[in-house]
Amino acid sequence: MKPNSSLIGLLTTLLLLTSSVLASPQHGKAKGKGNPPPIPITSPSEEPPTHYGILLIRAFQPLDIYGPLDTLQLLAHNRHLTLTLLSRTLLPVTSEPASAMMNTHRSTFWPTISPTHTLTSPPSNLQVLIIPGGPGARSPDLGPEIAFIRSVFPKLQYLITICTGSGIAAQSGVLDGRRATTNKAAWNSMTAMGPKVKWVAPARWVEDGKVWSSSGVTAGIDLIYEFIKQKYPNGTALTKRFGEVTEYEPETDWRADPWSERFNVTVPVPEPLV
Repeated sequence: MKPNSSLIGLLTTLLLLTSSVLASPQHGKAKGKGNPPPIPITSPSEEPPTHYGILLIRAFQPLDIYGPLDTLQLLAHNRHLTLTLLSRTLLPVTSEPASAMMNTHRSTFWPTISPTHTLTSPPSNLQVLIIPGGPGARSPDLGPEIAFIRSVFPKLQYLITICTGSGIAAQSGVLDGRRATTNKAAWNSMTAMGPKVKWVAPARWVEDGKVWSSSGVTAGIDLIYEFIKQKYPNGTALTKRFGEVTEYEPETDWRADPWSERFNVTVPVPEPLV
């Protein structure tokens, strides 16, 4: 029996339509219900960094380090990353204040971190340097750290300061002419360390080219979330997942800074920020 050409054409059309529906990401989902469409694959305009360094100073604020570090460790489960911990020597660095006047209760509750490299022998391929803050940011004995920041800055892809770490960076001169922020509770003492810096408040964090700076302590976590979102492929999807597994809701607006009002810190924005 000779096949009917009209019937064959109709069957072909139905097969094509079925294949198209099955290939659709919305197949099997009720309108307005179920999971949202897959997040489109996005890529940053430049290669994302893979080698991070953290500058360790005595009397560091632990969360300035561990907050960003924990989030970056989650990222390291998704792509190759290298971590370098830098200090003057390879001896463990303590969060204990150097001055007995800052430890009036004679506490011994001070964690330590072991460096992997000294400031005089850093890895040559360091791409991001994170500078934490803490009581040690006010130390008059930061000459080697300040010199190190000044020497490596031109070769870095990014410099990130957390909390009062911006005061340390400011003393090296690398923030001169750039926008930056810092802990609002330490605003006066930190901004005095960088009179040529364009300090911004209110600001949860500030991005100015290769320099990123956060406000006080926990703001460093929000900065790192935004940094990953911008600099890594599928950054939005990654940070959404990181927030879910750590039960953390990062601030997404850099201007959301109630602490500026709390500490009565407001300065004119040097240039329009969006």
